[in-house]
Amino acid sequence: MSATDKNPASRPHDDTSEAPAAAVLDPAGFFRRIPLLPHQLASRRTATSDVIVLCHLGVPRITTDAWRLTIDGLVERPTIIDYGRLLSFPKVFVETVHQCAGSPLQPEVAARRISNVVWTGARLADVLALAQPQSAARLVWGYGADYGAFDNVPCDTYLKDFPLSRLNEDVLIAYELNGADLPPEHGYPARLVIPGFYGTNSVKWLTRLTLATERADSPFTTRWYNDPELDETGRPTGARRPVWSIAPESVIVSPAPDAQVTAGTICAVTGWAWADGGVDRLDISCDAGVRWHAATLEKPTGRAWQGFRYDWTPTAAGPVTLMARAHGRRGGVQPQNSRRNAIHCVPITVV
Repeated sequence: MSATDKNPASRPHDDTSEAPAAAVLDPAGFFRRIPLLPHQLASRRTATSDVIVLCHLGVPRITTDAWRLTIDGLVERPTIIDYGRLLSFPKVFVETVHQCAGSPLQPEVAARRISNVVWTGARLADVLALAQPQSAARLVWGYGADYGAFDNVPCDTYLKDFPLSRLNEDVLIAYELNGADLPPEHGYPARLVIPGFYGTNSVKWLTRLTLATERADSPFTTRWYNDPELDETGRPTGARRPVWSIAPESVIVSPAPDAQVTAGTICAVTGWAWADGGVDRLDISCDAGVRWHAATLEKPTGRAWQGFRYDWTPTAAGPVTLMARAHGRRGGVQPQNSRRNAIHCVPITVV
């Protein structure tokens, strides 16, 4: 007897079956909480209470008894699993950067809403194997239980997509955050986690996965979270690309903005750097970008952010702007401005 046969909730389902009732939203509508600024990110692992919360449509309240995940589309065996079946898969832990992409209404504004956390869950590849994906499948569509309107645009659900080829990069259906059950605002009882992708792609309150050949038709995939594609000179080509991979970025944690440091003494400039695929170089400028110096950068550890340090001895009193610039291992460098991953600038005073 197969694992599917042992668990009725994981058997193939009839696509014409009645859909579950809509979850109660509490709160309903747009909701966010931004606990920490960059200079407050002193800990390697971010406490759950300090992780950015951004809910476009509200927070569905779903019990583990009521939760079901439908897997359909380009699969040989359309499937529904329950929460108990999800927990039966091998338990996987992934430490990774979790970053908000910023407002889809102002995508050029650097938000710097970032954390580094540990997710626990089942590998999405293991779960999808139950449904036997077809070779033609290229993308995974993820549906959330949230619904309503965002920026006055009606949304039946929060629907996102990502390449099926990403499965080999530790994509999870997560049910724990930092060793405890997911809080409601972080997707309880289960959510997607796509390490290396901006948080907007990691659908919370996950209820359905559809395998497809093309991108999903959703406001969150067509209207928002698409950036202009740029040529080698930085000019728009007219095409647009989805906001998937996290671009190289860094923040200076210390010294904090408006701090005073003493001329003639060592000032340790420290912080974090990250990117999809990791960072292989971190530069620091102590003169608003006129000159750059290589900082000491930690080697990548899994998908976590990397610490950096540059020891600087200021020689003259006066205002100074510190800047950090990350170089991605897969290419890309932080731009000066007008992008979500623009260089982080910290004004301080030398006394």
